[in-house]
Amino acid sequence: MTRSPDHFSGCLLGLASGDALGAPYEGGFMERALWRAIGRTRDGEARWTDDTRMSLDLAESLLARGELDQADLARRFADGYAWSRGYGQGTARILKRIQRGQDWQSASTSVFSQGSYGNGAAMRAPVVALFYVHDLAAMLRATVDSARVTHSHPLGIGGAVLIAVATYALLHQRTTADTLALLSDHCSDPRLVSKLAFFECFSDSGTLAHAPRSIAVRLGNGMTAETSCFTAIYLALRFRHAPFDDMMAFAIACGGDVDTIAAMAGAMWGAANGASKLPVFLLEQRAYIQQIAQLLCEAGKAAQRGIQAS
Repeated sequence: MTRSPDHFSGCLLGLASGDALGAPYEGGFMERALWRAIGRTRDGEARWTDDTRMSLDLAESLLARGELDQADLARRFADGYAWSRGYGQGTARILKRIQRGQDWQSASTSVFSQGSYGNGAAMRAPVVALFYVHDLAAMLRATVDSARVTHSHPLGIGGAVLIAVATYALLHQRTTADTLALLSDHCSDPRLVSKLAFFECFSDSGTLAHAPRSIAVRLGNGMTAETSCFTAIYLALRFRHAPFDDMMAFAIACGGDVDTIAAMAGAMWGAANGASKLPVFLLEQRAYIQQIAQLLCEAGKAAQRGIQAS
């Protein structure tokens, strides 16, 4: 099946939309008050957070280098850092070290001795699925390499792989059952496998009806890969054939790390449904995000031609 440009745009715009719409509900009173103050551009556009910034950094690196280049990616992450994007404390410390000239390998392990197990690598993983849309094996390798730059803990990497695989499957219009089977093939950490078992009774119609509180308790709503990635996958699959706004309302009701969970779910939903079905609102740099998505689509077509020629 040929993946249309609309689905590439849907994935990247879905990520940014979920991020921007979820950001006002992130964190406690102080965090929400701050975002009310800085959450709009001067033109009234909804601002996105570090989730979209780092996803764009990754896309720009892949397009510029033609492959996953960890050193280039680390530099772009560091150059793009700004406190007003809401970076997590651990990631901020890593990027500041890289800004000061420390190599990314030592910067990452000096902040987290075993690597971060947060969801930062997972939230940008849909970009890798777009770039390597015609090569699953290469996508898996690049997802792991991308994660290692900031989240080298096995859970951080495992969460990134799950989101990349789910995005890949939905971009290829796999059924819910086939998507879950593919996830099972690439989920080996017992801590993640235990959560995947929750989806065994998920029908292909995507109508597994749990309340937001139940999902938050059973799958999680936190900042770690273990407590957010399957929640995002649940949202994308449950609301796959429903309006994006319905999924957002559910994500907000789940609470916790709303912007990142909604960004991951939005990317997967957009990959399945396309940009034409996303709600239109004033979104920061919408045109640029769409341009990057189209370049990723062209890169995918070029790669496919190369594979066919060989």
